[in-house]
Amino acid sequence: MTISYGALAGLIAAVAFLILVLFTIPMLMRTAKVLNETNKTMETTNQSLKKLSDNVDGLMDQTSDLLDKTNDLMTDVNGKMKTLDPVVKAAADLGESVSELNDSSKRMAKRFSSNHLKHAGLVSSIAATAFARRRRRRGDN
Repeated sequence: MTISYGALAGLIAAVAFLILVLFTIPMLMRTAKVLNETNKTMETTNQSLKKLSDNVDGLMDQTSDLLDKTNDLMTDVNGKMKTLDPVVKAAADLGESVSELNDSSKRMAKRFSSNHLKHAGLVSSIAATAFARRRRRRGDN
């Protein structure tokens, strides 16, 4: 049995292809394993993202409700502030009036006391004269 050069070349090529396939199989197996793990990781990531998305949606709904309530509260507070503005202004005006009254009272008291000291002799003599007239009238009756 003689093998021709063409057959020998074909046999060598077949053996080389077999060796190539034998070395490629473990690499393909590892690649398939990595792809499976990547697929599982992607599924876990998708589930986590879905849960996160649901939580964010719930949070957004609650935030929207909170903002609506805050807006209602601010509207209510603004309305009450408009109602209280005249009261606060009246209290401020009253404070100014009381302060002016105190100043006027102090000025009047100061004038009265200074006039009283200047005319103390005159007032006391008038009072003494009036007292003496009363006694005379009572004594005459």
